[in-house]
Amino acid sequence: MSIRVVVLGNGIVGASAAYHLAVRGASVTVIDRPRLGRATDAGAGIVCPWVDHAGDEAWYRLALQGSRYYTTLAGLLAEDGETHISHARVGALLVAEDRAELAATEALLRDRAAASPDMGAVDAVDRPAGLFPPLAPSLTALFVPGAARVDGRVVRDALERAAVRRGARVRGGAAALTPAGTPLLDGTALDADAVVVAAGAWAGEVCAPIGLPVAVGPRRGQIVHAELPGVRTEGWPIVLPRRGPYLLGFPGSRVVLGATVEDAGFDPRATVGGVAEVLSGGAWLAPGLKEATIVETRSGLRPVTADGRPLLGALGGHAANVVVATGLGAYGLTAGPYMGMVAACLALGERPPLDVTPFSADPAERERDTLLEAG
Repeated sequence: MSIRVVVLGNGIVGASAAYHLAVRGASVTVIDRPRLGRATDAGAGIVCPWVDHAGDEAWYRLALQGSRYYTTLAGLLAEDGETHISHARVGALLVAEDRAELAATEALLRDRAAASPDMGAVDAVDRPAGLFPPLAPSLTALFVPGAARVDGRVVRDALERAAVRRGARVRGGAAALTPAGTPLLDGTALDADAVVVAAGAWAGEVCAPIGLPVAVGPRRGQIVHAELPGVRTEGWPIVLPRRGPYLLGFPGSRVVLGATVEDAGFDPRATVGGVAEVLSGGAWLAPGLKEATIVETRSGLRPVTADGRPLLGALGGHAANVVVATGLGAYGLTAGPYMGMVAACLALGERPPLDVTPFSADPAERERDTLLEAG
């Protein structure tokens, strides 16, 4: 009899966990209640891990492995009939008004280059508007050729379809846990040998009966999708400024501008103030976008922890069968599929390809790892 695993949540992490469990022969049930503000649905799709987490090597390793895993994932999904996951290496422009502002970032990239050939050779660009035409001509930039962009909805849907073809079941309803770690669907207990909680910002709510030692909460990010009719934008690089909104192009003459960073609780609305912040910053950075058509706004609640590190591991104790996988914040689309794969390994009792100790649900282990890195 195959091991029975219930996955709570069907964003990019949950869908990935379900797929990798199904690939390994597990009997998988996914419980999903679509909520407004789910982070996967609103993520912009930037995959460029080398520019952040300078003070946290464990976090950087997770993001780096997450970015690299897309190549493996594309191959796996292609074998399951999913040949398009929207992942494209378009490069990234790190822009500023003064080249001196990029000195610290350039030094970080140089330090990481030897161990990260997938980053590509970083070069200075005097006129980045030549690569992203709407940009202000006064800007200067560094170009990171290995950066990629991805549509989170496309990836999530591909993972779900592939998982279902391998026997996974997706059931709608409210997910919860009992104090003993038994999964509930609309209050009815389900038989399970293991549970993966991939409920994003709602992980704390789901785990409340057990008690989640590491708090997880929402951080709202609002983005705007605009269109430049007749313009081929799919090959444009990602634009990452020192300050203000990022920009990236997608097929369909679409440009994404974002995102706000707001502690607004579980309020998934797109607001006038948030959209205005994104648009004004984007128009200053790229005046050529002033005549673009606003197509839609999106707002997502990114899951974050108090110390900023993701949460990935078994709860232990009387709930040792429960694996929690959340807290990626703005890096959900960078590392989400990889986190889901690692969570699947943990649920099956396999040794994961990543040391998850720094992301433990035990606050003492997280603090101890942080002190070891610092000292």
